[in-house]
Amino acid sequence: MFLPFISRRSSKRPNKRAGGGGGGRGGGSSGSSSSSKGSSSSSGKGSSSSSGSALSGNKGSTASTSSTIYGSSRSITPYGNGAAKVITIPSGQLFSGRTAGGATRSQVFGTRTYGSGYPSISGRGVANRGFPFFFWPLVWGGAAGGTASYLHDENEYGLPDNSSRPGGILMTAAFQSNSTSSIFRILSDNTTISELITDIHANCSSHLTSNSASSPSSAISYNSSASDAPKPEQVVQYFRASTVSLTLDGYNNTAVFDSEGTADIPLPSGIDTTLLECMNSTIGVAVPLVDAGSIRWGTPSYGVIGLVWIVMFFMNLS
Repeated sequence: MFLPFISRRSSKRPNKRAGGGGGGRGGGSSGSSSSSKGSSSSSGKGSSSSSGSALSGNKGSTASTSSTIYGSSRSITPYGNGAAKVITIPSGQLFSGRTAGGATRSQVFGTRTYGSGYPSISGRGVANRGFPFFFWPLVWGGAAGGTASYLHDENEYGLPDNSSRPGGILMTAAFQSNSTSSIFRILSDNTTISELITDIHANCSSHLTSNSASSPSSAISYNSSASDAPKPEQVVQYFRASTVSLTLDGYNNTAVFDSEGTADIPLPSGIDTTLLECMNSTIGVAVPLVDAGSIRWGTPSYGVIGLVWIVMFFMNLS
């Protein structure tokens, strides 16, 4: 089984789009981090496998940007290690009293379950939780009841265009395989999406069509009612405490709508697993983390926890 990696990166800084956007209603309830119980659903096995190198080497950026998060100026750094120190969000800030920080690069991988990737917290959903990577979890928009209500609650973290969100409003970008009909999409805040487009294009361009996202200007605002918007049932992988998702058009993981613990639907056959490996690995090592400005990553050091998630992910593709 091939485990792709990235060697030392260039320090050239790409152009970035500014964060922010429309002012949807913001979250901001106080409270403490929740430790809801339960287990994340397991990933189903797909029938496709891949071989060969997924990443192409010395490309991308390790340059930090600065942003005011929870009242303090903090660096946001691709390939950084994260912030091991836990803080309590001070009075006067959104979500005051909750915790932020404490998670590092080795913990960025979640599963296909919304709410996965929170260190020491299991169970699906993101209500009343802290922010181990400082960023807020995704909100899927729309409305649903019953067992799917945990996916669509916008009251706590606001609408997708809530400009109070660290990193800016939710944005999305599409990447199409040049060997199959597979279309993958990423969804996250504006700062994160702008960085990941640059890194994915740099590392995976040999697997992409020319109409795939190639620069931050390729990103579009997330609109849950758009016909081509990423959907929770299309998620292949969550990252960074469910603040980033990688989706596959046409994938219909109905387990997200069933009772917790239902096994995930396997990925469809015939997808471009080489591109999937490349994107998944690139996001894992490159997704920007807060307060890691002094750290540069060459060959990625996932740590034991991160390595376990990578092994499990690629075993599920075989």
